[in-house]
Amino acid sequence: MTTPKKLFIKTYGCQMNVYDSERMAEALGGQGYEQTATPDDADMILLNTCHIREKAAEKVYSELGRLKTYKAANPDVKIGVAGCVAQAEGAEIMRRQPAVDLVVGPQSYHRLPEMEALTRTGATALDTDFPEEDKFERLKARPKAARGPTAFLTVQEGCDKFCAFCVVPYTRGAEVSRPAARILDEARDLVERGVREITLLGQNVNAYHGAGPDGSDYTLAKLIWDLDRVDGLERIRFTTSHPNDMTDELIEAHGTCAKLMPYLHLPVQSGSDKILKRMNRSHTAESYLRVIERIRAARPDIVMSGDFIVGFPEETDEDFQATLDLVETVKYGYAYSFKYSTRPGTPAAERAQVDMAQADDRLQRLQTLIVAQQQTIQQGMVGRTVSVLFEKPGRDPGQMVGKSEYLHAVHVTDSRVTAGDIAKVRITGSGRNSLSGELA
Repeated sequence: MTTPKKLFIKTYGCQMNVYDSERMAEALGGQGYEQTATPDDADMILLNTCHIREKAAEKVYSELGRLKTYKAANPDVKIGVAGCVAQAEGAEIMRRQPAVDLVVGPQSYHRLPEMEALTRTGATALDTDFPEEDKFERLKARPKAARGPTAFLTVQEGCDKFCAFCVVPYTRGAEVSRPAARILDEARDLVERGVREITLLGQNVNAYHGAGPDGSDYTLAKLIWDLDRVDGLERIRFTTSHPNDMTDELIEAHGTCAKLMPYLHLPVQSGSDKILKRMNRSHTAESYLRVIERIRAARPDIVMSGDFIVGFPEETDEDFQATLDLVETVKYGYAYSFKYSTRPGTPAAERAQVDMAQADDRLQRLQTLIVAQQQTIQQGMVGRTVSVLFEKPGRDPGQMVGKSEYLHAVHVTDSRVTAGDIAKVRITGSGRNSLSGELA
C-alpha cells in the first residue's frame, strides 16, 4: 500500500483564498496527497498568497527564506507559491528564491496535478495565465468527506471596477461568474456532507451574472432564491459587495428571504466625495447612505459592516472628517480599516502620499470610533434571544462556539449542543469581540 504524501498549505488573506486552498488540496489529493497541519513532515509546501496588504510580496519572500531550510534538509520536498502574489510576481519568485519549484496563479490552480508531476521530474513549473477554460469545470468532483457546518462557495471572480488602490483586476482578472447550475450542485453536495451555512464569495459578488439553469442571465438575488430551496441548507451569506451593485431585487431579498442572514458587508472606503472620485469608486457618500437606508427599510435589524482606507493620497483633515461623519451616520456593527499603502502598478501609487504619522493618527481615531459602535451594538444584544449555529468547542470545558444570524461569535456552556446544531440562545453578556449566553 502506497504511503500518502503530505501537503502543507499556508493560506493568506481573503475568504476566497480559504476556498481556493480547499480546492487545491482536493486537486492534489488525486496525486496521493493528504493535508498535514505542519510543514515539518510535508512532501509539498504550498503558500497561497494575497497581494492586498502592505509589502505582501516581501513577506512571501521572507517566508520562503525560512521554508528553504526544509528543502536543505530534504531535497525531495517541493515548495510552491500560489495566489495573487504568484500572479503578480511570476518567474521573479523563482529567480529570487531558487528553492521554489512551482508558481501558479489563482486562475490556473486546476492545473496543479500536471504541474506537481512536472516538478517530480526535477523541472520547475510556472503558470500565471488567464486560461479560457473554466477551472471549476476542470477540477475533479469534491471528495465525499464530512464537512463542518459552514463553508465558503466561490460564485464570481475578478473585478471590472479598477479602484485606484487595488490590484485585484490585475491578479484575478476580469469579472467572471460561474453558471448557476454548477453552484447549486456544489451547494447540494456540501449540504449532503454536513454543511448548514454557505457564504457565497466573489471579489464583487453582487455583480454576479451567471448563466441560469434555463439559459437566462441569473442575478445574485435569483441565485439566492434557488439556494433558499435547497433542503438542509439553513443559512446563506455573501461577501464582498459593491454599493453600485446593490439592486432593488437583492435588497428585497434581504427583507423576504428567511435563509439570507441579516448581515451585510458593504465597503465604502471613504466618506469624502473628492477621495471617492480619486479612488475611482463610482459612488458618492450620499449615494452610499441612500443604499444603506433602502437596505434597512427592507431589513431593519440588519448589521452592517464596511471597509475604510485612511491616508489615501491627497486626503485632507476635512476629507477624513467626512469619513468619521459617515461612520457616525451608519453605525457599523463591524468594520475593517487600513492605512493606505502603495500597490505597484496601481494609479494611486504614483500620487503624492499623506504623511505617515498623520495617517497613523487618523487610523487610530477611526478605529476608536468603530470599536465603540461595535461594542454598543453587541451590548444591545444582551437580553435578546438569537439563533446560533454552533461550529466548534470553545476554550473552556463544555463550551461551544457558534455564530448568530448577525455574525456575532457566541459562547455557550451546555452539554446539550454539538457542532452543527442551530439553537435559540438568550444573550447574557458581551465581551470585546464575542457574546455569551444560555440556551433559551
